Amino acid sequence: MVKQAFGIDVGGSGVKGCLVDLKMGKFIGERVRIPTPRPATPKAVAEVCGQVMEAFNVPKGMPVGLTVPAPVKHNIALFIANLDPSWGGTDVCELMKTHTGHSVTALNDADAAGYAEVMFGAAKGVKGTVIVTTLGTGIGTALVHNGMLVPNTELGHIELDGYDYETQASSGQRTKQGLSYPQWAERLQRYYSHLEMLFSPDLFVVGGGVSRDHDKFLPLLDLKTPIIPAALRNEAGIIGAATLAAQAAKTQAKTEAKAAKHKTSKE
Repeated sequence: MVKQAFGIDVGGSGVKGCLVDLKMGKFIGERVRIPTPRPATPKAVAEVCGQVMEAFNVPKGMPVGLTVPAPVKHNIALFIANLDPSWGGTDVCELMKTHTGHSVTALNDADAAGYAEVMFGAAKGVKGTVIVTTLGTGIGTALVHNGMLVPNTELGHIELDGYDYETQASSGQRTKQGLSYPQWAERLQRYYSHLEMLFSPDLFVVGGGVSRDHDKFLPLLDLKTPIIPAALRNEAGIIGAATLAAQAAKTQAKTEAKAAKHKTSKE
């Protein structure tokens, strides 16, 4: 049983990584952060990821999870917002293997953070459907049902009242438009009520830096679904990436063992 894995969270301003205890869902040692290179091309970012892994002497074969601010489908970053546009269409796993020598599990950053909250954070032990939202420059989302992640949801981009609604309800827009917390809460009410109608979730978890001030806006919302602040904060992406990488490695090992057994039986 794998007890440790490595997680890397690639953001617009920094590339962060740490070794993770998979049983406890906690960092082992201090997180390493290196500023995101400019321009943040795939090659430049991959090389920085390699430096982060070198700081921990990550051994070959250890599961490594890597988050990027983009939907990732079959290892391909479909498009990207906060890095260089050349990321669109990049095979993230092939990129990392080429430039670092490590195999990785690539996933969307909001998915990783949301999954960590379900496994180890605010939503631990909650059955049914959990929607984790990250209120930042935009709105990131993760949808988890009974511990199973439904990847690449982009619920921040739901159209409401003629708007891509993250342009109205993100924390970044609250700051940009000078909204008070009560004014912002009115927009959040519209957003979460709509998600509630579409998905009938069992719990909403709200992350992002603004979640530190959750007492200023969450109590203003009137929802049937419980809504609570995230617990893992800035550690969530790394922990989720490492956890999902370990799960992927376990699944691959089972698949390979089954294939080998089938081959032996045919011989």
